Amino acid sequence: MRKLLNSELGRKSIGQFRESVKSPLIVVLDNIRSHSNVGSVFRTADAFMAEAVYLCGITAVPPHREIQKTALGATESVSWKYFTHTSEAISELKASGYLIISIEQAEGAIMLGNFTPEAEQKYALVFGNEVNGVSQGVVDMSDHVIEIPQFGTKHSFNIAVSTGIVLWEFSRHIK
Repeated sequence: MRKLLNSELGRKSIGQFRESVKSPLIVVLDNIRSHSNVGSVFRTADAFMAEAVYLCGITAVPPHREIQKTALGATESVSWKYFTHTSEAISELKASGYLIISIEQAEGAIMLGNFTPEAEQKYALVFGNEVNGVSQGVVDMSDHVIEIPQFGTKHSFNIAVSTGIVLWEFSRHIK
């Protein structure tokens, strides 16, 4: 086997990305503290052709040196919007026909492998901060809560890792 060269990967330009049909997914970040995590989420959103990233509360916004370090330019390709309160983003998304899904450990949560996204549905996937997760108020506004199964001694994934896992699973069903 031979590793492919970057020139062989068929990557889109920023202009081509912006003009491409996106996955019906918007990533909502509920008060994410780490600039590096925000950048990583942008990069993952680009990889899975998400419509946008919504940045809420204390979540840092581009342009910022620490975000750019991990985003590697994805803040230029992926659309984003800032909201002072996550509840404002959720209200806007609900009004636009998005199904709101918080990624959290909660009573009645559906395990990720047991949720099958529908290709025709638009989804807003809410990821919470590194300490407290998705706020209870946002969980209350959600249509569903999905939990990522975990089998070790820890009870949470890094926010950027969680985003990658969930976007991968959703993209398998809706692309």
